[in-house]
Amino acid sequence: MKSEVSCSYCESKEDLKKRLKKIEGQIKGIQKMVENEKYCVDILIQIAAVRAALDRVGLILLKDHTKGCVVRAINTERQEEIIEELIRVISHFIK
Repeated sequence: MKSEVSCSYCESKEDLKKRLKKIEGQIKGIQKMVENEKYCVDILIQIAAVRAALDRVGLILLKDHTKGCVVRAINTERQEEIIEELIRVISHFIK
């Protein structure tokens, strides 16, 4: 269900934007750490924090997609297709 008129994450949109803005700041901070030749372990810790923050954003989107797009599609004759798509998405997300 790639072309929905209303996104399933619309209620979470402001929270997602805030989280992504914070992640953007963390990335810029990591770039500055590298430029300033900071200690490797400190940089790795910041990278782990960014990964965790991205995972949280992904989980919010996955939850909203499941509760919105998937639930709507389950009630159509596209049940099998949408379940396969969800499995593929989860598979990509957990890599």
